[in-house]
Amino acid sequence: MMQTAMNAHKREHISTFSRQKRREILVGYSFVTPAVLLLIFFLVLPFLLAVAFGFTKFNLLRPDKIHFTGLDNYKLLFTDALFYKSLWNTLYFTVIVVPVQSGVALMLALLVNNRLKLRNVFRIAYFSPVVTSMTVIAILWISLYNPNEGLINSALHFFGISNQPFLRSSSQAMNSIIFMSVWQAAGYQMMIFLAGLQGISKDLYEASSIDGANKLQQLRYITIPSLYNVTVFVLTITTIQAVKLFVQPYIMTNGGPENSTRTLALLIYQQGFQFRNAGYASAISVVFFLIVVLISFSMKKFLRDK
Repeated sequence: MMQTAMNAHKREHISTFSRQKRREILVGYSFVTPAVLLLIFFLVLPFLLAVAFGFTKFNLLRPDKIHFTGLDNYKLLFTDALFYKSLWNTLYFTVIVVPVQSGVALMLALLVNNRLKLRNVFRIAYFSPVVTSMTVIAILWISLYNPNEGLINSALHFFGISNQPFLRSSSQAMNSIIFMSVWQAAGYQMMIFLAGLQGISKDLYEASSIDGANKLQQLRYITIPSLYNVTVFVLTITTIQAVKLFVQPYIMTNGGPENSTRTLALLIYQQGFQFRNAGYASAISVVFFLIVVLISFSMKKFLRDK
């Protein structure tokens, strides 16, 4: 009889545990479901549609005239000089911006991490461009880069340097956008580096000081290695943002002059919405996606090996 009571109690305990487990699973799925639905509707489904439309001739104003064209869009893409130019501009921007912006962000973080007077003011000053609309910043820098009345040329003239064309020169336009982009976004990476710096134990610096290490040695052997994971994160998000360059060239140059600032994101937009060639724009999007995936895996492998 006692054995029967024990078995009944055990079954009741298992049943209660099972109900609790099912409840936890349902609660977990209820939290995950909205994110999964958003991922499906705004990432997976658009990508699948882009893959499908890439094999068609599709005018946005004539959706009833869509028809299958096979690999024609991809054949056109790989013989399109404008595509290669846009790809080169995107890669050039990414290769320059990622190390420069990350380096500037690290230096700013090291600066505001010290016990300086008004350091909170510096933090706000460095971070404020990040929370300002990129459209507003782009319009502001168009005025600053004005070849005749711009503030930057006025400053250069003060030092005896002649006026520079900046955005109106095919050799200076992309570099001008790079400079503005680094200025605008470095504050965001600065805050991430700053959080990493504040997580480093002070005991490491005190022990190294006792051993005779100077500030440069502490930076090289303590600070930089301790920020490895933070640096990987910063490099990753900076690369993702860089390859998606769109707003700055769209507002400041519209891809010119001489296509020197036309990026893949801008080319996709122009083909799809300005020229209404959604099929060709979809093909470019698919190739662009594959390029981004390749860059991401290459970075992951490189940083893992390091």
